[in-house]
Amino acid sequence: MEADTREKAEVERSYSIGDLAAAFDITPRSIRFYEDEGLLSPERAGLTRIYSHRDRARLALICRGKRLGFSLAEIREFLDLYDREHGQVGQMSFFLGRARARRAALETQLVDVQQTIEDLKGIEDEIVTFLKREGALPEG
Repeated sequence: MEADTREKAEVERSYSIGDLAAAFDITPRSIRFYEDEGLLSPERAGLTRIYSHRDRARLALICRGKRLGFSLAEIREFLDLYDREHGQVGQMSFFLGRARARRAALETQLVDVQQTIEDLKGIEDEIVTFLKREGALPEG
């Protein structure tokens, strides 16, 4: 019973823009931008925005999506799926496909970056060898 009361209190809790900005280490301007993009829809009390538990959860997903490199359009599509008939099942199925594609792209980039690092090490070794041979770089 006590857990139910705590859960209900958390769901009913509201947040200010400053609360959310501090919690997610982003600026209030970013939160307003997400609101302008239709990703968040806080209630209003005059000029004050009042964010719900749902808004906080959506912001957590937005921030995570951005960290993972997803576009706002992809994040919007993901969030919109949650509001549809099959809720989390549709949302998770969609995200699985996008996550796999994103991971594959990052793995390709990683191989490219590793190759570039190896190329740069080779160039650096050649330059060091040349400079040492010319006496322009002390041995060691």
